[in-house]
Amino acid sequence: MRKDAIVSIILYTLFVLSGSHVFGDEEKVLLLGGKAGWELVTGRQGVGEFDNLRPYRVMALSSAVDSRDPSLDLAISFDEPSPGQFRDLTGHYSLEIGPTLSMVDRNMARQGNGAARFTGAGSTFNESPLVVVPSGKDALLFSGQTFKDFSVEFWLYPMNAENGEQIMSWVSTRRTAQGESVFQRIQCNIVKSRLQWSFIDFFFSPDDHQRMAVTVTSSAPLIPKTWSHHLIRFDSGTGRMEYLVNGKIEGIVYTSSTGHEGGEVYNPIIGNGGRLALGSRYTGLLDEFRGYGRYLENTNTSKFPAQGGSFRTGPISMGTSNSWVKKIDVTCGLTSTGAGSLKNTYLGDRAAKFPDDAALQFFIRTSDNPYQWSHDDTGWISFVPGTELPDYIRGKWMQVMVNIYPGGDRESSPYVDEILITYMGDSAPPPPAMVQATPRDGAVDLSWKASTDTDLGGYLVYYGTSKGEYFGESAILGVSPIDVGKRTSIHIDGLDNGTLYYFAVAAYDRAGQPHIGEFSKEVAARPLKMILSASY
Repeated sequence: MRKDAIVSIILYTLFVLSGSHVFGDEEKVLLLGGKAGWELVTGRQGVGEFDNLRPYRVMALSSAVDSRDPSLDLAISFDEPSPGQFRDLTGHYSLEIGPTLSMVDRNMARQGNGAARFTGAGSTFNESPLVVVPSGKDALLFSGQTFKDFSVEFWLYPMNAENGEQIMSWVSTRRTAQGESVFQRIQCNIVKSRLQWSFIDFFFSPDDHQRMAVTVTSSAPLIPKTWSHHLIRFDSGTGRMEYLVNGKIEGIVYTSSTGHEGGEVYNPIIGNGGRLALGSRYTGLLDEFRGYGRYLENTNTSKFPAQGGSFRTGPISMGTSNSWVKKIDVTCGLTSTGAGSLKNTYLGDRAAKFPDDAALQFFIRTSDNPYQWSHDDTGWISFVPGTELPDYIRGKWMQVMVNIYPGGDRESSPYVDEILITYMGDSAPPPPAMVQATPRDGAVDLSWKASTDTDLGGYLVYYGTSKGEYFGESAILGVSPIDVGKRTSIHIDGLDNGTLYYFAVAAYDRAGQPHIGEFSKEVAARPLKMILSASY
């Protein structure tokens, strides 16, 4: 006997004796992130991919500011790849970029992926590193515009905070109702280490016969090489102008005939040819420069939103229905960025345990039909990374979702380095053993040893009149194959005596669309009519 045949007989014998699942499920592993990348992630909210934390890109909260506010009039994020690509995200203004303007990346930026860097060059509009020009009537600063409430905000990182540095300057000319020509200005300068705002001939009385100038200065000094948030906002109902630094009110003035609350309120009227210069005679960084056509009541001075963000994969096929997601391992860390530095605490597989109340939450859902997820957000099951998942998390398709929450001060973000998904494709049960066929009159009795597969759904009995071809259709129970459920024997009636029939049995599992296993060893039997001897 050939050697390979002997080996086959030995393996088959061991299988029969042990009842082991030789044809058992195969464990498979899927990697998200790491060297595999995040291409399978199809949904993101408030998160992005970032370099310089691990060998490959990680998924973390994005500090980019939302630009969907309908009241936004001007939004310069400085997040583009180079200064020459800086733009107003609202489309209301065009930018003129000077050769001295440069940028820093997200490691030094306050928000998003970059910030503008100014070197102190430019004492006139023609020399300014960055000039903002209204490009249409939708811009609040377009010639002849009248408006009421407004707000301006930005992040500032001065290198020295020296006296006379100019953050912003807007100039325009206007002829009043009396025919008088006036020179309008808005200036934001550093004066004695404090930021001072001046609005000169910017506010006019309702009859356009009176104009006024107002100045508001912060009470707290600027701190060099430190980011600070600045917001000036105007309420046209009361004429109240407030200046806030890091969310705290630093100064208040009124544009009213009385100089305080009450009296006739003066409101903005825009002159002709207005241009806004940023960063003239300023050395330092500027980020997220924004203007609004409303009184910005709520200010957010944190790096990340309190509600955090999330990402999810699209439906991922596991090959067969009833596949089991066995375990999901995650490696992660914690990051925070400041001027000139990036802090990174890599935690490995100690997921969702952070010292500053930051958090990661993980969810999974499975289904045999990925289209049922198209219009709802149900079916998510939370899980703890590194622990074996319940047996009922099964299906042909899986989808993973991760919620990311910032630390208590909203200055740090967890990040996800890799997600390692271990699952088992649902293989069909092995064929039953010890199949026996006993001929009867017009019938065959068939029996076999019960399968030990825990996912067994039942058995199919195949029969036919040619070896290896099971196309029988004469049996009373039906054509081949016959579904016998979980029975381990069957009496097959309606067969022709004298005809040799061949039989094989296959097992199937409990999947929605059952997986049918391989054939058992083929057996044969010939039904015979029983002839009784006569008695004399």
